[in-house]
Amino acid sequence: MADQAHPVAPHHLPAFITDPGGTDYLMVAAAVILIGAVLGIGLLFLRLHTLPERIAHKSHKLQFEIVAVLGLLALFTHVHLFWVIGLLLALIDVPDFSGMFSRMAGALEKIAGIAPGRGGEAASDVEHGIAPLEGEPASAPIAASAPAGQH
Repeated sequence: MADQAHPVAPHHLPAFITDPGGTDYLMVAAAVILIGAVLGIGLLFLRLHTLPERIAHKSHKLQFEIVAVLGLLALFTHVHLFWVIGLLLALIDVPDFSGMFSRMAGALEKIAGIAPGRGGEAASDVEHGIAPLEGEPASAPIAASAPAGQH
């Protein structure tokens, strides 16, 4: 008697209506699609979110660490301005001032006769009358220059 349909029910039920206690295949398919969509959109979001870091890393930018920190700040604070600034920094080439200044310092040390890499301490040693280390060229102490016209 339990297998008989209700008298007011239509004779042909749609395929998505299951028997009592049966597996609802439409709900299982919807759950799989929902989980796949959430994971896919999450991966797309994270891929887009790490775009500035990937650009800066691929082109070996000096400011890579700054771009990475801005990306983390944008991720955890939800302030999109950090992400935009990181993207702009990843796209802009910042000149290497440290390399230029170290080349200038090396040239000045060579002109002054100071061993390479000892510019600051060697100059202060000369001012205090300390002899240079072995292998270093002896440089004459720097005389205090008098104002022009008063020799």
